[in-house]
Amino acid sequence: MKRFLFLLVAFVFLAGGAAFADELKVGAKASDWSYKDADDKLFTMESWAGKVLLVTYVDPDESDLNEHFTDAMKKAKDDGLLKEETYKGIGIADCAATWKPDVLIRAIAGRKAKKYNTIILFDYDASLRNAWGLGKDTSNVILMDKNRVCRAIVRGRVPDDQVASIVKLAIDLQKE
Repeated sequence: MKRFLFLLVAFVFLAGGAAFADELKVGAKASDWSYKDADDKLFTMESWAGKVLLVTYVDPDESDLNEHFTDAMKKAKDDGLLKEETYKGIGIADCAATWKPDVLIRAIAGRKAKKYNTIILFDYDASLRNAWGLGKDTSNVILMDKNRVCRAIVRGRVPDDQVASIVKLAIDLQKE
């Protein structure tokens, strides 16, 4: 019995360690993905090749958690500091993390897409959350440079004291 428990504990420990091995970290190149928008148009990260890319990956139940950050990014864009030709911010809804039906998720996404003049995609099986080790039941913010190297990642609410530095990083990355 002790041997069985030891093997079980060892397996859980090793399996848990393996789960974190693929977690996206600052400095690592992000793996590609493909998701559709509400109009069934397929997008990948390469849809915005050569641009700094901000991905907000969010549980629809937490769609307002990082609105303070998204508003700051929108202001930088409205002020001409983030340029259409060198920067793109998108949202990806973690549909597997919520009880909400797809029709409601699409309605929420439609309002956000209109407010921020952006594209919202839908991950129905949490494949990106699992591939990048993102937080479940929360909002995740991932900033990538033009080569798809992760330059900032926040799993959860972006702390108020980090908002300006991430906005500045996005602005600076456009020049690289």
